[in-house]
Amino acid sequence: MAELIPFAVPTGSDKTLLVWDLNSGPTAEALHRSLSTALSCFGLLHSVRVLPNASVARPGFYAVVKFYSARAARRAQQACDGRPLAQSAPVKVHLGNRHKAVRHQTLPLNSSRCQELANYYFGFNGWSKRIIKLQELSDVEGREDAALATPAQAGKKSLKFLCAVEVVLPAYECRSPGSAVVEGPLDELEEGLFSGRWHCL
Repeated sequence: MAELIPFAVPTGSDKTLLVWDLNSGPTAEALHRSLSTALSCFGLLHSVRVLPNASVARPGFYAVVKFYSARAARRAQQACDGRPLAQSAPVKVHLGNRHKAVRHQTLPLNSSRCQELANYYFGFNGWSKRIIKLQELSDVEGREDAALATPAQAGKKSLKFLCAVEVVLPAYECRSPGSAVVEGPLDELEEGLFSGRWHCL
């Protein structure tokens, strides 16, 4: 059966692994590298967080690992639970607890994460995107918003853009359009422009 993997930050407990009984000998950074290497062979990882045990527990670490794919997380759990993973002693690996999982708002992935996910599943040359339209909306809506703005808001200027794109999967002869509206304070956009933080799509 096919699995739907959205271009969103994974939040489901079925995509989250909890790893216990990590030794206190290696540093958190070393454990992070080892876990990332060992678990990434099961699927693309969104994040690996290595944290110290609570003060009431024995010294050591535990980790929270998020996969994009629930199927990959399940395979990793079954293969790694009770086996040495990033250390000589066995570790406990369990899927996130469904009953205690907190519902989070679904957040979209940023551009670089979207490209990473698309490259993983479609191949580096297996997809492409093109900008259909990029239009500034600030001037169009600026006059209407200025009339409704409070005195505190009146001094703050922002830019708003509409971007329409098309993603193409040549091997599947598939095209998918999409659009988004982005708005940000002008001073932050200018700061990002000069510091090199903003990148073209």
